Amino acid sequence: MAISSWEPIEMESMNRFRRLLDMTLKSEDWIRVEEFAEDGNMKIRTEMPGIDPEKDVSVSVGGGMLHISARREQHHEEEGDRSFRSEFRYGEFTRDLRIPKGVDASSVSARYDNGILEVQFPWRAEAQAEIAHVEVQHS
Repeated sequence: MAISSWEPIEMESMNRFRRLLDMTLKSEDWIRVEEFAEDGNMKIRTEMPGIDPEKDVSVSVGGGMLHISARREQHHEEEGDRSFRSEFRYGEFTRDLRIPKGVDASSVSARYDNGILEVQFPWRAEAQAEIAHVEVQHS
């Protein structure tokens, strides 16, 4: 059995590679959303943990589009007996979504609670009348 020594430089190289993959695979420059209709409203939810909604989040409506943007700044420090580590993470996130026909874009509201941003559009009364349940048949 061979004994190999632990090399901190090798670990740092692996950490850099992992961070590169994380940035590539997670696509952190866009916001994942969940869209659904509930209680006469069109709702759009997105996870934004660790964001200050008063200064780091922007929601706007125009040209038939909903624009959501956010900025994150994180700073983490670790201090040991003979070491000190400081990491910064900055990022801007954006997402543009087409507003569906039938919602009242002039009555949009947004709420941030426990890391979740929820944007809500009420359906117009005539649009709700157009929605009908269609029974799925099988053979």
